[in-house]
Amino acid sequence: MMKHLVESEKAAENAGPTYRNVLAKDAGLLRPPPGVESCWDVFRNSVEKYPDSPMLGRRRVVDDGKAGEYVWMTYKEVYDVVMKLAASISKSGISKGESCGIYGANCPEWIISMEACNALGVSCVPLYDSLGAGAVEFIVCHAEIQIAFVEERKIAELLKTCHATSKYLKTIISFGGVTNDQKEEAKNHGMSIFSWEEFLIMGGDHHFDLPEKKKSDICTIMYTSGTTGDPKGVMISNESLLVNITGADCVTRSIGEPFDHDDVYISYLPLAHIFDRIFEELFISHGSKIGFWRGDVKLLVDDIAALKPTVFCAVPRVLDRIYSGLTGKISSGGILKKALFNIAYKLKLDSMRKGIKHEKAAPFFDKLVFSKVKERLGGKLRFIVSGGAPLSVAVEEFLRVVTCASVVQGYGLTETGAASFVAIPNDFSMVGTVGPPVEHLDARLESVPEMGYDALSSIPRGEVCVKGSVLFSGYYKREDLTQEVMIDGWFHTGDVGEWQPNGSLKIIDRKKNIFKLSQGEYVAVENLENVYGVLQEIDSIWIYGNSFESFLVAVINPNQQVLEHWAEQNGISGSLSELCENSRAKEYILSELTKIAKEKKLKGYEFIRAVHLDPLPFDMERDLITPTYKKKRPQLLKHYQGTIDALYKMAK
Repeated sequence: MMKHLVESEKAAENAGPTYRNVLAKDAGLLRPPPGVESCWDVFRNSVEKYPDSPMLGRRRVVDDGKAGEYVWMTYKEVYDVVMKLAASISKSGISKGESCGIYGANCPEWIISMEACNALGVSCVPLYDSLGAGAVEFIVCHAEIQIAFVEERKIAELLKTCHATSKYLKTIISFGGVTNDQKEEAKNHGMSIFSWEEFLIMGGDHHFDLPEKKKSDICTIMYTSGTTGDPKGVMISNESLLVNITGADCVTRSIGEPFDHDDVYISYLPLAHIFDRIFEELFISHGSKIGFWRGDVKLLVDDIAALKPTVFCAVPRVLDRIYSGLTGKISSGGILKKALFNIAYKLKLDSMRKGIKHEKAAPFFDKLVFSKVKERLGGKLRFIVSGGAPLSVAVEEFLRVVTCASVVQGYGLTETGAASFVAIPNDFSMVGTVGPPVEHLDARLESVPEMGYDALSSIPRGEVCVKGSVLFSGYYKREDLTQEVMIDGWFHTGDVGEWQPNGSLKIIDRKKNIFKLSQGEYVAVENLENVYGVLQEIDSIWIYGNSFESFLVAVINPNQQVLEHWAEQNGISGSLSELCENSRAKEYILSELTKIAKEKKLKGYEFIRAVHLDPLPFDMERDLITPTYKKKRPQLLKHYQGTIDALYKMAK
C-alpha cells in the first residue's frame, strides 16, 4: 500500500502512474505569501520583521590564533551593507538580467553579494573549479559575466583565466583585500580589481531604483556537470526557488518539525550548489541565524560545538566521518562503557523500529548515554538532512539512534530543487530510502527496458521523472539539451528508482553512465575510460564507482605483449594469467594510471585507487559487451561484483 501517495493520473505508455504526496491536496500551503515575487522579497520581509535578530555569523579569531565565539551581523546590518553593495554594482553599469559571478567558500560576503544580486534582479552565477580544469573560464565566458565577487585566496586562480575571460569580465571584487601586483595584473588585462571595503564606498550617494522583479525572472544560473563536454548552466527562476522554500516549509510542518526564527543553521555545504542555497534561503525567510564554518572539515565538529546549530545538512561523506569518529571513541572506551552503550543502542533501536518516536524510544538512555553525543554536536541539534548521494543504512540507523535528532535522507537535482523526495523522520521503514515526493511536485517512474527495469511490474522500477513549477527554466544557451531531458513537461532525472510499499522511493541505479561518489562529486565514467584507455598497457578498461564509496576502482584487460615485456625486464616469469595475479604487476599498471591522471590534470576523486587485471577480454559470450563492443555496465557489475567488493575492502 502506497500510504504516503495518491495517484493523480493513470499510467502512461511505458510509464507508471503519476503520484502526488497525500498532503498536496491543500495547494494553498504551497503558495508564497502575498507580495512575495522574488528571493529579494523574502530577505526584505525578514529584515522588516527581525531587524535586530542575528543573521550571519563567523568565528572570532582570539589572540593565540584559535577560534573564539561567533560574532554576528543583524538582519538590518546585513541589509545596509547589501544596499551599499547594490549601489556600487549599479554604478559600475550592471543592470537587471545580466550576470554576476561569485567565487569562493561560504562566508557572510557570499550571502551579501547574493542578496545584492537579488536586489538588482541580476542573475547570480556561482563559480567553482570542482567541475574540472577550465570550468571557471568556461562559465565566465559562457554566462558573459562582467563582474565577479571572489574569495581572497581565489583571486590568483581567476586572474589566470584573463587571457580568455577579459573579453567579458571587467570588474573583480575581493571578499577581503587585494595586492598591488594583482591590481597591476588586472589593469594589464583591461580590468579593475577592488578590495571589499573599496568597492563598498564606490557607490557613494549613487541614486538607483530597485527594478521590479517577477517570478519568471532568472534568479541564478548554476552550472552542473554532464556526461561529457562542458558544464551546463541550469537556469533557476524566482518562482522555482520560492516554491522550493514554501514546499520545504510544508514538508517540515507536516512531519511535526517546523523551522522557525529560533533555528540556527551551520553553513558549510557549498553555496554554489542548490542543496545549500535552498536551505539558506529557507532560514533567511524565517529570520534564523546562519553561522559559517572555518573551511576545514577536520574542524567542522568543533565549529558545530561552538555554533550549537539546530539543523545540520550534510552529504554522506561528512556523516561517514562523524560516524567513524563516534564509533572510534566508543571502541576505545572501557569494557563497561562499551557494554552500556551496546545495551542502550539495541533497546532504543528496537523501540524505534516498532514505530516509537526517537525522543520517546529510550529517554533514560538518552540522558545517561546518548547525551554525550548530542553535546559533542552542540547540544541543540534536532534535525539532520542527508543529500547529494545515498547514505548507507548502517550510518543512517546509527545516527537516528545516537544523535537524539531527526535524521532523514532527501533526493533532488539542481534542475528539480534541493529536495524532490524527503523521508519521514520517525518512520523506520524509510531507512535506506529517500522518502515520498514532496508536496510541490508530481513523480512517476518510466520503464528502462534496455536495463530490465519495468515501471508497471509488481515491484515498479524505472527512471525517476518529476513535474511541477519547482523545475528549472532550461539550460542556458542549450535548448537542445533542455529538450533531451524535458519531455511533455516531465524532467527525466537519469536516476533509476524503485517504489517501496509505503510510498517511499529507493534509488537503485543510474540510467546514464555518470554517477556520484559519496562526497557528492559526479564522475563521467566514459570520459575517464577514454583518458585512461590510451595507455599502451591497457587493451580495455571498465571503471566503477558508486555513491557509497569515495574513490574509483577498475577492471582491466592488460595488453599481453606490453605486460610480458615489463615482466621480463623486471625478472618476473609466468603466464599472462599468473602475471595478472602478481601484486607487482598490479602496482605497475596502477602507477601508469596515476601518471596519466596527473598528466591530464584529473581531479583527485577521478584517480583510480585499485585495479583487478583480467587476462580474459570482455566478451559477448559472457554478455559483457554488445555486438558493437559497447560495455554493458549492469552486466559487468553483476559479473565482477565479488571482485569489486574485494578491491574496495583492500584499498581502504
